[in-house]
Amino acid sequence: MALAQSTMLPLGTMAPDFTLPNSNPEYGGKVVALDDFSQYEALLIVFMCNHCPYVIHIRERLAAFANDYRSKGLATVGISSNDVTTHPADAPGEMIRIAREFSFTFPYLHDANQSVAAVYTAACTPDFFLFDRDRRLVYRGQFDDSRPNSGVPVTGKDLAAAVDALLAGGKVPGDQRPSMGCNIKWKAGREPEYALLTG
Repeated sequence: MALAQSTMLPLGTMAPDFTLPNSNPEYGGKVVALDDFSQYEALLIVFMCNHCPYVIHIRERLAAFANDYRSKGLATVGISSNDVTTHPADAPGEMIRIAREFSFTFPYLHDANQSVAAVYTAACTPDFFLFDRDRRLVYRGQFDDSRPNSGVPVTGKDLAAAVDALLAGGKVPGDQRPSMGCNIKWKAGREPEYALLTG
């Protein structure tokens, strides 16, 4: 398991567009695009997967977090970009099972050609990108300080503080700690240059 951390995409970056198939049958819709969330005040993009211990560690709390904030104006989108030929546990069929098991109320999208991960400069799972009403990046960093086997409770406090400030019309602090987790499992020859530097 190779570890990586967020590339810390510059704040203010516009959310790159995407159109991807949805692996969460409970959410509805076979294809999901960035524009589908235009009615929400904020948008959280989470690069995640099924097998990573760092994602597994926060998965239950993340599902509750997304559900709790949905009514407050935050849309959440999960994206899995791992190479499923080398990591079949991250294949769409398994994504469907995980979405149901953990009652995801958000779409869980499959980035089969890894182009969306590359344009977002996603490097690890989980990797969080929070965008404002105009879809400018205001937060990219950790869920909280908890890590597998750390003994620190999973609370999501860092991300919650950013979302709370954004939805209240305040400024999200720029001092942000990068997320850390398993590196995205790139297909042979598909590794973007930043991934070679960070993970």
